[in-house]
This record gives sequence, C-alpha cells and structure tokens, in this order.
Amino acid sequence: MTRALNVPGIAYGGDYNPEQWPEEVWAEDMRLMAEAGVTMVSVNIFSWALLEPSEGTYDFSRLDRVLDLLHAHGIAADLATPTAAPPAWFFVAHPDALPVDGDGRRLSYGSRQTFCPSSPAYREAALRMVGELARRYADHPAVVMWHVHNEYGCHNAECFCDTSAEAFRAWLQDRYASLDALNNAWGTTFWSQWYYDWDQILPPRATGAVPNPTHRLDWRRFCSDALLSLYEAERDVLREAAPDTPATTNFMVMYNFDALDYWRWAPELDIVSNDHYLQSADPESEIDIALSGDLVRSLAGGPWLLMEHSTGAVNWQPVNRAKTAGELRRNALAHVARGADGIAYFQWRAAKAGAEQWHSAMLPHAGTDSQIWRDVVQLGADLRALAEVRGSTTPAEVAVVWDWNARWAMELPSQPSGELHYQDLVRDWYEPLWRAGVAVDFVRPDADLSPYRLVLAPSLYLVDDEGAANLTAFAERGGTLAVGFHSGMVDANCHVRLGGYPGAFREALGVRTDELFPLLPGQTVALSDGGTGTLWSERVRLEGAEAVTSYTTGPLAGVPAVTRNAHGTGSAWYLSTRPDPATLADLLDRVRAEAGVTAVRTAPAGVEAVLRRGPEADYLFLINHGTADATVPVAPGAVELLTGKPVGDTVAVPAGEVAVVREPHRR
Repeated sequence: MTRALNVPGIAYGGDYNPEQWPEEVWAEDMRLMAEAGVTMVSVNIFSWALLEPSEGTYDFSRLDRVLDLLHAHGIAADLATPTAAPPAWFFVAHPDALPVDGDGRRLSYGSRQTFCPSSPAYREAALRMVGELARRYADHPAVVMWHVHNEYGCHNAECFCDTSAEAFRAWLQDRYASLDALNNAWGTTFWSQWYYDWDQILPPRATGAVPNPTHRLDWRRFCSDALLSLYEAERDVLREAAPDTPATTNFMVMYNFDALDYWRWAPELDIVSNDHYLQSADPESEIDIALSGDLVRSLAGGPWLLMEHSTGAVNWQPVNRAKTAGELRRNALAHVARGADGIAYFQWRAAKAGAEQWHSAMLPHAGTDSQIWRDVVQLGADLRALAEVRGSTTPAEVAVVWDWNARWAMELPSQPSGELHYQDLVRDWYEPLWRAGVAVDFVRPDADLSPYRLVLAPSLYLVDDEGAANLTAFAERGGTLAVGFHSGMVDANCHVRLGGYPGAFREALGVRTDELFPLLPGQTVALSDGGTGTLWSERVRLEGAEAVTSYTTGPLAGVPAVTRNAHGTGSAWYLSTRPDPATLADLLDRVRAEAGVTAVRTAPAGVEAVLRRGPEADYLFLINHGTADATVPVAPGAVELLTGKPVGDTVAVPAGEVAVVREPHRR
C-alpha cells in the first residue's frame, strides 16, 4: 500500500509547540500562519509529560483543542508520538531505563532522549502512550501524517548498561548462530579474546587498550538496529489504528551525525524526511545542503520532506552565526531543488525559555517587525508558486557510493592514519560535480547500477563480497568506475583482504600496492601533472593499468599515483592520494568526459544549477551564491515560476537570488 501525504503543493511549516505559550496566543498563531502561507505543522513532539501526568492517567484536552484549531484554519497536522522525552515520573519508577555511557556512568533525566533503547520498561510505556494517541486521533481530520518519535539516536545512540548487553548478545546470536562463527568473524584469537559463553560478551565499554574492531563495528550495527526496532514498533501500533495514514521519522543526514544506517531505515518509512542544520564554520555550507539533499533523495528513491532546518542561527554550536541576506531563501529552495516536497523549520515561534531559547524560528523573538519574518512570508509565496514541482524527479547519470558500515569501520581507532574522515573524503569528490552542475545519486555498494554511466567510490574501506562484485561488474559491462584510496581493504567482518591493496578492487583496477605511506598533517607530495597530494600515498605497481599521474618527489618518486585500467568493456580508475581541489576537479572532468556525462546546464561560477523532471516539463533551479549578477541560457518557451513571467533565451539570476524556470522537456 502506498501511503501519500495529503497536503497540496509543497508543504510549508514547522514544529508547533503551543503548550509553551498561553492559550490566548494561539489565535495569533493561526492568523500569522495564514499570512506566512503555512500548510502543515508538526505537533506534540515533546508533550508526553502533559499528556500523561502520571502513569496511566491521560489528559488530551489541550491537544484536542490544538488539533481542532488547526483543522478549523485549514492547517494540516503531522502528529508526533512524544516518546523522545519521557516524563520524570517514568524515570523515578524505572531508574534502570536511564542510559549508561561507555565509562559506566548512569546518566540522569532532565533533558531529552535520556533512555536506554533496549529498556523493556521504556518500550512498554512508549507503546502504551502511542496506542492511546493512535486510537484517539486516527480519524481526526487535521492529522495527515504520523511523526514517529524525534531524531532517533541524536543523544542516546549508544547505551552500555547490562540490559543493552543482554540485547546485544541476543542480536549477535541471531547474526552468527554459533560462538565459533562469532569468534571467527571477530578474530578473537588476537589478544586472547576468544569467547566460550555468550554471557562473556559485553558492549565495547571503556577498556585499557584499543577495542576489537569487529566487536566495535557490530556494536554500531546493533545500536542502529535497536533504535530501528523501536521505530517499527511505534509505526505498527499507529498503522493498526490508521492503516492509510503515512508515517515518518526525521532522519539527520548532516555533517555531524553518523549513528544510524539509513539504508536499513529508509524502506521502513512511508515518507522519508530529514533534519538539516548548517555548520557555522563551513564557508560554503551550500555544498553540504546539496550533498545532504541528494543523499536523502537517494534514500527516499524520489521526493522527500525537509522536516527541520533553521531560519537563522542555531543554539548548539560553539559560535552560532545568523544567516546572511537571502540565505534563508537560498537554503530552503536548494532543498526543494534536491527533491524536497516539503519545507519545515524548528520551530514556529521562538521559545522564551528552555534549552533552545536561542534557536531561531519562523516567528522570532523580535516578532513580525523583523527580517526573518519578512523572509518567511516571502518563502511561503515562493513555495505556493512552485506547487507544480511537487512529485518531480531528478535524473542522474552519476552515482556516488555511500555506506555507513564503511564509514564506521574506517573511523575506528588504529587506522594507518587518524586523519581519515569519511564525510570529508566523499565531499572532496562531490564538490567538483556540484560546481559543474552534474546531477548525482548516492547508492549502496550492492545497488542496481544500470541507470548510471559513472560510479564513484571515494571512500569504501569496508566492502562485502557482493558489493565489490557489483561495482567491478559495472565496469566490466561498460561503465566507468573510479575508486579512492584505502578502499576495498577489509571485508564485512573488518578483516584485511590479503594479497596486496586495494584488496577487493585490485584486479578490476589493474594495480597492486604492497605498502601504504600516509602523510603527516601539512605534508604534501608533488604529482607529475603539476598538482599535489595530501593525507595519503601508496607504493603502487601496475598490473595491467596505465599510469595517468605519478609521484615526483619523496620515496615514491616515479610511482603511479593515479591509474586507469581497461576492465571488460569499461574502465576503472584509481586515485592513491588526495589530490588538491583543482587537480581532483580536472581528473573528475576527464573521467566524466570518458563516461559521456554532461552537466545539467552550463552556468556561471557561483550559480548552482539543479534539474527536477516532471511528466510535462523540466524545472531548472538556479541559485546564485555569488556576488555578481548572472544570466543562464534556457529553452524556448520557458517561464520563470517565482515571478510567473515568460523569459527569452536567457534568465537573469541576480547575486544572492534564485530563479526557477519551467522548460519543455529537452531531448
């Protein structure tokens, strides 16, 4: 059954927390939401303590009034289960449900997500709360979607208590079936770690030396699955009461969160949604928006919802910068360009008390006489003008391999270099594609690659046999594959693939490395094309491949640095170092040209060009991040949707502004 969101056009709104305000404020909220063009709000996210003031005693009167008020004003409700913040009475009754950190400290309540994901008491109380909510509001006309929990794993991705240990052992028994299989998978003959009884296995708590890498990797897998099981349990209760109402939970596909394997989560959601916040220290945060949006669209397999972002500053970074002129609009429309069919903020009205009182909102502390409010109203008008874009897709000929298991494994301790950071390495390769206006999907290693001409694996330290075979077969069948250093090194159990590096990809790449030479911070190696490499280098030997670029300095002078191999009817490229940005961009341009991949549209520097394709027309998003006005060629008969005006052969995109052009399909 397909459960779709019943909100017309591009949904617009944010988290609405009326319980934080006197009831007389609610009427003003409704009036201002209409002015801003709000069509859907998320409610009840952190209201458990108000709905259930004591165990088994419920008071839904306030929520009844809120939902009735929203419906009376034509605003849809994304109704949340409030299970991310259990009330104080629950922890007084069940102190063992509080999480324990890796050092053995039991944490206290007084914040959010202060529960152990494996706690039976928490699960029982949460599902009881969800059941009451579902039965009461299953048929309420305001409710168009269930918002399950909130940001799973944001603060409690790991709990190291004895209850979690028991759950971890059960998960391991299901995965391995026997202790012999587990011991072999974990390589427990090393350091006398062999287990003779399941009860001897603990979570990877703080210990005196480096933990077993496979133990730690399986723990990350378990923690993701433990939270997923909570989501599924809540969703199933909601689905039983309201089988046609879609359910979602807000992912956190952003630079600083890696706790959950969203490839496993996404198929369990009726609608994929995401929260995204900018890193204040990132000078080009628009690239992170694009990368995140493309990854979420890929997880969803199509359009998705932006459930949270900020109108201005957040409150949880060392320095929380405000957004510059036009940035609110550019950020929001960049998410729409990357497939978002809904735009929402945390939160509607800025809080005057509590932990997030300095987090920006749609209605700021300054009220309606503020730039943020004027921008919020303008964005509402923009999204109304873009209603027809809803449901359109994003065609791409390039796939970038992204895998949470590979990320977790590569960032474990005792790597050849502690300077390896998965997201940075992927962004290195993504950025030149973004600048060139090349459409990108993200894929699992075992995904269907037939839609693509070019597949990039910037960082795939861990890859299982199926994924490796899938990627190399893509090249063998005529595709172009490019692989980054330290990829293919270990199997699914984090065991080194013997015989030389890069392990699983050695034959397809036509190279063999016998020793790694990671570089110190600030150290570089010169390349024969005039560029430089940082972070990493290898002693590469050609075994069928040709050298494209070689090292020219240091102990590896004359050794190939970048190679190309004819594999089957396709080709496989290998980059054994981290080239400087200009050199990497040139290399990827060359690889793209070989694969026959072109840009969405030629645009001036600083102008982001993104295409969404509908059944009747193309929608070209042009976002000018630069300081100079620009013009971009468009197809005859094009219309600029944000103004409603036809355009000629070009469309003007002033500095800091956005244009969205509807064009006839290009052949």
